[in-house]
Amino acid sequence: MELRIAQSALEDLQAIQEYFAKSRMCHLSVMISWLLSWSKAKCSNSTLMLGRVVPEFDLDHIRELIHAPFRVVYLRQAKGVVLIRVWRSERQLELPANAT
Repeated sequence: MELRIAQSALEDLQAIQEYFAKSRMCHLSVMISWLLSWSKAKCSNSTLMLGRVVPEFDLDHIRELIHAPFRVVYLRQAKGVVLIRVWRSERQLELPANAT
């Protein structure tokens, strides 16, 4: 199994980093550490069903884990997992056009 990170998720992480840099908060390193640990776990067949189906889309292959205050949204594929969004929990979720 492989882990890929979509451009949309990279942009989300960059925006989060910029926000934390401006607010002088140090939570980003904790969030990134958790995300990397979580991502490694996702690459195992037995854990691909973790997380809930994203309510906005109700598609079994698009799932999310909540790590307050973030929603980590991933796409399950035959060969692995693609991280597609890392957003604040209160934001309305939008996916890149090629994610579904």
